[in-house]
Amino acid sequence: MGISRVLVTGGAGFIGSNLVDRLLAEGVDVDVVDNLVTGSLSNLSSARAQNTARFSFHKLDVCDVALEEFVGKKRPDVIMHLAAQIDVRSSKVDPYYDAKVNLLGSIRVLEAARKAGVTKVVYAASGGALYGDLAEVPTTEDCEFAPISPYGISKATVLQYLKLYRDLYDVEYTALAMANVYGPRQDPNGESAVISIFGSAMMKGDDVQIYGDGKQTRDFLYVDDAVDAFIKAMDLGGGLTINVGTSQETTVMELFDEMAMQIGYTKKPHFAPARAGEILRSALDIRRARDHLGWEPWTSLRNGLSSTIEWMRDS
Repeated sequence: MGISRVLVTGGAGFIGSNLVDRLLAEGVDVDVVDNLVTGSLSNLSSARAQNTARFSFHKLDVCDVALEEFVGKKRPDVIMHLAAQIDVRSSKVDPYYDAKVNLLGSIRVLEAARKAGVTKVVYAASGGALYGDLAEVPTTEDCEFAPISPYGISKATVLQYLKLYRDLYDVEYTALAMANVYGPRQDPNGESAVISIFGSAMMKGDDVQIYGDGKQTRDFLYVDDAVDAFIKAMDLGGGLTINVGTSQETTVMELFDEMAMQIGYTKKPHFAPARAGEILRSALDIRRARDHLGWEPWTSLRNGLSSTIEWMRDS
């Protein structure tokens, strides 16, 4: 499709702002919607310094009915929907707020897309939270969803709405089930930002705390690779949920050791009880991404960590 304008919800966030930079580099006009609850305008400093005719920022909540009027005015070709409540623990403390942002906010985005005639919505789903602990690893998209947190349930339910809007209203979609994305601009105060949390503590010489025994695994994906999947999904993967990861399991202890080596951190980690609602193993099978998006990751964990640590030192 000929794509000239894209709306990015949550565009002031970690992944969203990196996506904005890539879209602008591709020559696409970009509008960002973000309520700045967790996002930051500093993440958009590069975009704002460029030609303002091709970029605009709007402080707006995706739950607000004003979003529909805004989308109708801008009429983007594609909506990249990344705005979300992403904290698993917060979803257990306040499941109502989690559902409001992740489910009702997504329905608002879909209604706005339907009314404005938007060609496609690309949705940032969550791989590990969707599949839970019952899945084989690496996990394929055919695995039955078994979320173990309100966050996982809200993200899984949005996939049903995406399919419904495609069937009823011809609003095309691709849902990208993301692995654990890391890289520059990730907030170390975020619940799922283990790499930023470890890096921040190590650089200060503080103790590093690991919840559980450190043998739990995650699929760590560098942000540039994740952004590339969003770019490819603008044209490809219609009607599909597609895993975006590395297919590789890395234990938390392996991650700790690699980061400690690169940073020069010599302390041992402190262990705390495992947190309820967190999965033990996670890695995503990415064969569908290869087949339907022509996508695969190219950044090794070692190289991605090196780039991330360099950014943390400079910021």
